[in-house]
Amino acid sequence: MVLSNYTKEFKYNLKLASPVMLGMLGHTFVSFVDNIMVGQLGAAELAAVSLGNSFIFIAMSIGIGFSTAITPLVAEADTENNFEKGKSVFKHGLFLCTVLGLILFGILLFAKPLMYIMDQPKEVVDLAIPYLDLVAFSLVPLIVFQAFKQFSDGLSLTKYPMYATIVANLLNVAINYVLIFGKFGFPEMGIVGAAVGTLVSRFVMVAYLWWLLAKREKSKAYVTNIKIFQLKKHPLRKLSNLGLPSAMQMFFEVGIFTAAIWLSGTLGANAQAANQIALNLSSMTFMVATGLSVAAMVRVGNQKGLNDFKALKRIAESIFIVGFIFAVIFALFFVVFHQFLPNMYVDLNDPENAIDTAEVVQIAATLLLAAAVFQISDSLQVIALGALRGLQDVKIPTVITFISYWVVGFPISYYLGKAEVYGSFGIWIGLIAGLSVAAILLFIRFNLLTKKLIAKSSN
Repeated sequence: MVLSNYTKEFKYNLKLASPVMLGMLGHTFVSFVDNIMVGQLGAAELAAVSLGNSFIFIAMSIGIGFSTAITPLVAEADTENNFEKGKSVFKHGLFLCTVLGLILFGILLFAKPLMYIMDQPKEVVDLAIPYLDLVAFSLVPLIVFQAFKQFSDGLSLTKYPMYATIVANLLNVAINYVLIFGKFGFPEMGIVGAAVGTLVSRFVMVAYLWWLLAKREKSKAYVTNIKIFQLKKHPLRKLSNLGLPSAMQMFFEVGIFTAAIWLSGTLGANAQAANQIALNLSSMTFMVATGLSVAAMVRVGNQKGLNDFKALKRIAESIFIVGFIFAVIFALFFVVFHQFLPNMYVDLNDPENAIDTAEVVQIAATLLLAAAVFQISDSLQVIALGALRGLQDVKIPTVITFISYWVVGFPISYYLGKAEVYGSFGIWIGLIAGLSVAAILLFIRFNLLTKKLIAKSSN
């Protein structure tokens, strides 16, 4: 192995991935700021946002996972210089994402009563219900945005979704500050104010991204004059065949983290709040890996369009190396600052909740050590998934993710997460196990598949 063959790809990989990273980090940073604001209200409020978002994340994972089908198909069409194929993929993908967003919103409305039978603290559920109503509706513009984003990524125009996300996030933070605490004459709405900020910002986000793409020469013809109701069965079927397994992949992964939230809730509001802190910090580092996953999906899709499978394998492996380097850096960061980071989420000067606050910080600090361990596995598995989606290989990876998270990970989390065993830390041991198995199996899958394609093309 000549290392320079891989390192020479680093610059372009990061150029492609960095807007995705920054956009998603910005989105996660908003969640970070929201959690800090809500954390000032109390542990119950923070736990309520965590519980409400657990439902949202499940639905969001399905929508976002489905939308990823658009990217490799657009990337392939772009490489082939086939405009009609690319526009057809976008138009049909936009239709499917819009319908899916409305369906998921309806499902969440009907799912709300489940909160009362999940052994969650009653005061947390009562706070979570009105929050969930508004954030559930925000899924519609969010998943429509995802259709535009995945299309934009497929054309390698990754910076425009980043711009839209940044603008929306700044608006979200401003609205949240005003409405959560009742500033500048506005009513003090608590966590419902955070939900309003999320809803408004997501509508702005999709409108702004469309405007940006409509202004650019490369994308204007795609996003204007969209005859959304002139649909054909074949593109719908192809997108569904790719999108549904991808949705399931993301559902299985997000589902295991959601299960961690619910399991934490059975340990009490403090454990749930601590879990939310650790998950929020972990998700910020995960967005870097997600950006690299998109880069892998686009570049693998491009090389597939060229039928250059040797270059495809080398480029994907160069992205694996970059992901590994970042993961090690983040792991060290969590280890060094695990005692300090949770303090940002709580009010240390509140004497009334001093005991609860101390417990939340202590649990969260321990969980960050576990988060440090799974940085590498989490990074490699999501990059491998991106590379496999670029190859339009989605069915076997779906089986792999199910086995990893729900046959291996969840039973370990459930057993070790009991209060009389390891509690919150035991839950995260299960997460580590599931992510590690997924990373190994997905990497093996990618390696075997690319070797077969190289051998076939050589004959």
